[in-house]
Amino acid sequence: MNGLNTILIVFGLFLAGGVYSFQKQKMPKSVIILLAIGSAMCLAAGVLRIQGIWE
Repeated sequence: MNGLNTILIVFGLFLAGGVYSFQKQKMPKSVIILLAIGSAMCLAAGVLRIQGIWE
Protein backbone atom coordinates (compact mmCIF):
# COMPACT_ATOMS: atom_id res chain seq x y z
CA MET A 1 0.00 0.00 0.00
CA ASN A 2 1.50 3.32 -0.98
CA GLY A 3 0.86 6.87 0.17
CA LEU A 4 -1.83 7.72 -2.38
CA ASN A 5 -3.98 4.76 -1.32
CA THR A 6 -3.73 5.86 2.30
CA ILE A 7 -4.56 9.47 1.46
CA LEU A 8 -7.61 8.44 -0.60
CA ILE A 9 -8.97 6.19 2.13
CA VAL A 10 -8.34 8.69 4.94
CA PHE A 11 -9.91 11.51 2.92
CA GLY A 12 -12.91 9.30 2.12
CA LEU A 13 -13.38 8.53 5.81
CA PHE A 14 -13.01 12.24 6.62
CA LEU A 15 -15.77 13.06 4.13
CA ALA A 16 -17.93 10.27 5.56
CA GLY A 17 -17.58 11.91 8.98
CA GLY A 18 -18.58 15.21 7.39
CA VAL A 19 -21.73 13.60 6.00
CA TYR A 20 -22.71 12.41 9.48
CA SER A 21 -21.93 15.78 11.04
CA PHE A 22 -23.77 17.78 8.40
CA GLN A 23 -26.78 15.50 8.67
CA LYS A 24 -26.94 16.08 12.44
CA GLN A 25 -26.74 19.85 11.84
CA LYS A 26 -29.64 19.71 9.35
CA MET A 27 -27.55 21.11 6.48
CA PRO A 28 -29.05 21.24 2.96
CA LYS A 29 -29.49 17.82 1.39
CA SER A 30 -27.54 18.82 -1.71
CA VAL A 31 -24.39 19.40 0.38
CA ILE A 32 -24.85 16.08 2.16
CA ILE A 33 -25.31 14.25 -1.15
CA LEU A 34 -22.18 15.84 -2.65
CA LEU A 35 -20.13 14.85 0.41
CA ALA A 36 -21.49 11.32 0.29
CA ILE A 37 -20.62 10.96 -3.40
CA GLY A 38 -17.13 12.34 -2.81
CA SER A 39 -16.62 10.00 0.12
CA ALA A 40 -17.73 6.96 -1.86
CA MET A 41 -15.49 7.90 -4.79
CA CYS A 42 -12.40 8.37 -2.60
CA LEU A 43 -12.98 5.12 -0.72
CA ALA A 44 -13.63 3.19 -3.93
CA ALA A 45 -10.52 4.61 -5.60
CA GLY A 46 -8.38 3.75 -2.57
CA VAL A 47 -9.66 0.19 -2.41
CA LEU A 48 -9.31 -0.32 -6.18
CA ARG A 49 -5.72 0.89 -6.00
CA ILE A 50 -4.97 -1.47 -3.11
CA GLN A 51 -6.40 -4.38 -5.12
CA GLY A 52 -4.26 -3.39 -8.11
CA ILE A 53 -7.28 -2.97 -10.39
CA TRP A 54 -6.72 0.74 -10.99
CA GLU A 55 -3.19 2.07 -11.31
